[in-house]
Amino acid sequence: ADVPADAIVLCNGKDLSEWQSANGQPAKWKLEDGAMTVAKGAGAIKTKKSFADCQLHVEWRSPAQVKGQGQGRGNSGIFLMGLYELQVLDSYKNRTYSNGQAGSIYKQLPPLVNASRMPGEWQTYDIIFTAPTFNKDSSVKSQARITVIHNGVVVQNNATIWGATQYIGIATNQQHNPKEPIMLQDHGDAVSFRNIWIREL
Repeated sequence: ADVPADAIVLCNGKDLSEWQSANGQPAKWKLEDGAMTVAKGAGAIKTKKSFADCQLHVEWRSPAQVKGQGQGRGNSGIFLMGLYELQVLDSYKNRTYSNGQAGSIYKQLPPLVNASRMPGEWQTYDIIFTAPTFNKDSSVKSQARITVIHNGVVVQNNATIWGATQYIGIATNQQHNPKEPIMLQDHGDAVSFRNIWIREL
């Protein structure tokens, strides 16, 4: 579909000008065939701009050649505000823990259904994200909320995010800036991304 007129294009398939490494250095992911692909060991990349409430469109693809299983298969992640992870994973006939599969808010909210396509096929996430707000004393005024449509299927329906993503333990909210960059994870797998755009809400 055409990019909305008021959207900011974050991945145009021609350069990585909207991205930088997590440490602020130039992004070192591969760019080919109109997509940017994780370069193993290059580390996560994040947007140069910061965002809060938004509509985000992301197209992604796990490697066609299947290697590994569970969390070791086509793993990456989209971190809203650099903190709240929407899991990217090859979840096509691939068993793993329920809140770690594609479409989950990692280690918090399993997707309503597994809408994954086969490895090597392009998939879409359409995301509506509402950033958390905080009181002056840094306590939480309202938690982050998210709706995710995976390949045209609703998998998160205005769900409340518990807090920043953690691998172990219960997520908690900690005050942060009103706007933060979006981050894409390097989990060691050659996951590709293309046609990323965002509308600030």
